[in-house]
Amino acid sequence: MPRDSLQLRARATTLAPQTPELPLTATTFAELGVAPQITQALDSAGITSPFPIQEMCIPLALDGQDLIGQAKTGTGKTLGFGVPLLQRIDSDSVSGAIPQALVVVPTRELCVQVAKDLELAGSVQGTRVLAVYGGRSYEPQVDALEAGIDVVVGTPGRLMDLARQRKLNLSGVKVLVLDEADEMLDMGFLPDVEAIVAMLPSARQTLLFSATMPGQIVNLARRYMTSPTHIRASDPNDDNITVDAIEQHVWRAHAMDKPEIVARVLQADGRGLAIIFCRTKRTAQKLSDDLADRGFAVGAVHGDLGQGAREQALRAFRSGKIDVLVATDVAARGIDVEGVTHVMNYACPEDEKTYLHRIGRTGRAGASGVAVTLVDWDDVPRWTLINKALGLAFAEPVETYSTSDHVYTGLGIPKTVTGKLPRADRTRAGLAAEEIEDLGETGASAGKRAASGNRSGGRDSGRGKGGSKQSGGRSSGRSGGGKPASDSAGDDSKSEKSGASRTRNRNRRRTRGGQSGKSQPSANSSE
Repeated sequence: MPRDSLQLRARATTLAPQTPELPLTATTFAELGVAPQITQALDSAGITSPFPIQEMCIPLALDGQDLIGQAKTGTGKTLGFGVPLLQRIDSDSVSGAIPQALVVVPTRELCVQVAKDLELAGSVQGTRVLAVYGGRSYEPQVDALEAGIDVVVGTPGRLMDLARQRKLNLSGVKVLVLDEADEMLDMGFLPDVEAIVAMLPSARQTLLFSATMPGQIVNLARRYMTSPTHIRASDPNDDNITVDAIEQHVWRAHAMDKPEIVARVLQADGRGLAIIFCRTKRTAQKLSDDLADRGFAVGAVHGDLGQGAREQALRAFRSGKIDVLVATDVAARGIDVEGVTHVMNYACPEDEKTYLHRIGRTGRAGASGVAVTLVDWDDVPRWTLINKALGLAFAEPVETYSTSDHVYTGLGIPKTVTGKLPRADRTRAGLAAEEIEDLGETGASAGKRAASGNRSGGRDSGRGKGGSKQSGGRSSGRSGGGKPASDSAGDDSKSEKSGASRTRNRNRRRTRGGQSGKSQPSANSSE
């Protein structure tokens, strides 16, 4: 991993009032006290030089201290807790099948990624790592737990289910990690987190890691920790919250013109992989379908898709079969895909934390990237708050259309491009080239969701029988006619209101026709 040429320092603070600045001098993991088997596994993957957050956290964590680790996105927080966690695993433990470490994460996608990173780092010493999350059948996870697991990485819901069924024994956990801790300890996750912590031994080490850590969350986290040390890894001369290597653009755009702007940005010179974040599941699917119609190799990741379809899209994205991923915020937390050069916010994010985590999918591990945010007129006040909180220079987003000169000059987009990808450039295999894994998904509609067809674009786009552009995966949620999608959160509520209005009108007509409410079947039951 490349190291910044600047002298980097990390600030370590405890409950004491002092805030000393400690110089970072180590150049290898071995110098930090990491075991030879772990350094060998990291070396084989080309990971030789630790990042600042790793330099500060690993020695303290190896000493058994509780830590709150904070650093910018894409700066190596996973290995910051993963290396000391793996080193504390006792391969000769008499407990056998009982997990010795637990990592709790907010999303399924992050769960899979963290588990893979830990498997890589622990491959030489033979650490057994299991990813536990919803959307998959219980049986393989239960079988793995019964066979013996050292580290469990899981989402709160599935962890609770397995623990209540007495399939997951947490009495032997020596290390607890809350990754993306601000999200895990937010009010929505707090009951599950507290229930999980109550099942753990009181004598344990607790590590919390995230890119953002508001003060009230830190206070809440310390309820579960013993004299924690708060680590902030940063360059003392760098006051920016965002990574300097990310080139940011913020444009005020009209909803009907957004697909055209996106199509042009995706044709910028030197673009690698790209992620487009949408506010709603419906908008994400509509935009994905629209981009597929325009010839792009695209996949979608959102909550309306079955887990098999979500993992299919991520695998295709990582392998390069598709180069555009349209997602809701399930992909914004901690997902690390090599080669992502462009990130787009299809609408203004909800807050500054969401903005940071989204654009942090690019500019990772010392690489550079581009982040483009499209702000609706109605969302300008919200963006103003985000801009002020992060100290950015975009207080008034530039009014932008797909024909605006700065779209082309600012991002290196050829003037000749249109809203469709030329056939000669459709070289990706597409989403259909990646098979959907049979996960034995749970839920009444899981199988139907995973099996329902998906527009994936790519080189075969537009070649289907009878002009159809279907190429496997999911297509539900598609609105006809290639109509541009508006990223308004009010789309779904508007649909619900119109449905309720139709129901009332039917009831009125039936009443006028002489049908009483008692004998009349329920309108909802007939639908």
